[in-house]
Amino acid sequence: MFKTVVNAWRTPELKKKIIFTLVILLLYRLGSCIPVPYVDPHTIDPDEFQALGGIFQYLSIMSGSGFSQAKLFALSVSPYITAQIVIQLLTIAIPALERLSKDGEEGRQKINNYTRYLTVALSLVTAYGYYSLIKNQTTFLIATKNETLRMLVMVACYCAGASLVMWLADKINEHGIGNGVSMILFVNILSGGSQAAATLIELIKAGGFYNIFSAILSVIIMLAVIVLIVFITNSERRIPVQYAKRVVGRKMYGGQNSNLPLKLNMAGVMPVIFASSIVSLPATIGAFAQPKEGSFWWKFVNLFTPQSWVYAVLTVGLIVAFSYFYISISFNTVEVSNNLKKNGGFVPGIRPGRPTADYIKKILNRVTLIGALFLIVIAGLPMLANIIDADRFAVIGMGGTSLLIVIGVALETVRDLESQLAMRHYKGFLE
Repeated sequence: MFKTVVNAWRTPELKKKIIFTLVILLLYRLGSCIPVPYVDPHTIDPDEFQALGGIFQYLSIMSGSGFSQAKLFALSVSPYITAQIVIQLLTIAIPALERLSKDGEEGRQKINNYTRYLTVALSLVTAYGYYSLIKNQTTFLIATKNETLRMLVMVACYCAGASLVMWLADKINEHGIGNGVSMILFVNILSGGSQAAATLIELIKAGGFYNIFSAILSVIIMLAVIVLIVFITNSERRIPVQYAKRVVGRKMYGGQNSNLPLKLNMAGVMPVIFASSIVSLPATIGAFAQPKEGSFWWKFVNLFTPQSWVYAVLTVGLIVAFSYFYISISFNTVEVSNNLKKNGGFVPGIRPGRPTADYIKKILNRVTLIGALFLIVIAGLPMLANIIDADRFAVIGMGGTSLLIVIGVALETVRDLESQLAMRHYKGFLE
């Protein structure tokens, strides 16, 4: 990995792309420190959002603590990610969008434009909801006589911040290295890891066998999780494919052996994000509604806190369900089988057409189950740490999902650098 980065830095064109990406990320982090009007930065207490629980903790991590500090980029890339997911689902459901997605570069550009328009619309809605949350749940706001003006200014600022983050992510896609949204999430999560490291240092300084043992155990588990994530991310199930020989004119084509690779964790981190968002809805609604303590609804909301076993069990079940759902909409086995048949390819021992599609689906279901079990382990460790002792296992509690995103982005970026290096240093058959 480090050798790849060094070689990329020595290549002038890639060096410019790396510097451009770093500058964009620096501008993003500077924007994450800019306060908005009517917010008193001296009274901000990030623990107020942590106490709300629910999806607010997840948004705080994904925004690099900008959400819990009411900064300009508080919404971060959340509206952009949501818009991309919605457009992707609509592409499956609406035939016109599906045809547009297959219409080459022009069609993809139109879909990107639709995604940007939807991002702005979602930013407006999310910004108003965020303003309502700050107004009702925190003491951040400066008192004013004209509350309508305050609301309009703050909603406009947060919406503009989300739109600017979307623009920065697109610029990384065009002129930088890696995926823009992934790189911004990468920086946000790394910036939030300092708090877990500080908690770990405080445990060691406090002394005592239990404190030191908890700190060492947290580090060992985190390193084991990193190794597991790297192993599963790079693992794949390869289905052998053989291409029949065919004669075109005086030349013979085909006859070679290849394979169809299926990633063990093909769904990535999306099932965990979907499951966490849905399970956190009751706690999120409870933060707005504020049910009376001791009432039925108060007890019902407490069942869905991260420290509850009900929360953990539901999250595990939804991760498995969303893993299969996401694969079913993103990987079409019938289309893959038809493409193999058109190109003269077939799986040895399996007839082309429908039998090949059924065989690929059978293998895919097994692979998806392994990926779902992997995601359960990754997402379950932080929940188990929160249930046992959230303070002593802060490094684990920072989130296996966060580690999955960070490591996934790092591996993806290195692969991107390797492919660009190979393309620029390819000598060709003449040399």
